[in-house]
Amino acid sequence: MKERKSSKVNSNNNHLTQDNHQNGHLSPFKLAKLFDADASWDKDQLGDVLHWIRQVVGLLCGLLWGAIPLVGGIWIILFLVLSSGVIYGYYSMILKVDEEEYGGHGALLQEGLFASFTLFLLAWILVYSLAHF
Repeated sequence: MKERKSSKVNSNNNHLTQDNHQNGHLSPFKLAKLFDADASWDKDQLGDVLHWIRQVVGLLCGLLWGAIPLVGGIWIILFLVLSSGVIYGYYSMILKVDEEEYGGHGALLQEGLFASFTLFLLAWILVYSLAHF
C-alpha cells in the first residue's frame, strides 16, 4: 500500500514539475549558460538576461559617476554608449546569437534601456548629492 501511495505522489510531483517547467515558473537556470555560445535561448530568457546586465551596468556607473564627482551631459552620453556597448558585445561576441531571431539589433539593444537609465540617474544624483554637499 505504501508503494502505491509513494509512486502516486512521485507521479504527481513529476507532473507538477513538468507543468511548472512548461509555464516557466521553475525553469532551471545555470550561471554557466551566461557564457555558453552553444546554449539555446528563448526570447524572454535572453531579454531578461540583457535587462539585468544593463541594470548592473547602470547602477555601477551611477555609483561611480556620483562618487568621482562627474557633472555634465557628456557623462550621460558616455553611459548610454558604454551600456549599449556592453550589451552588444555580450550578445554578439559572447553568446553569438542571431539577432534577427530575437527582433534585430534594435530590440536587443533597447532591452532594459529606460529602466537602467533611470537607475543610473537615481544612483548618480543620490551619491553625488550625499557625498559632495
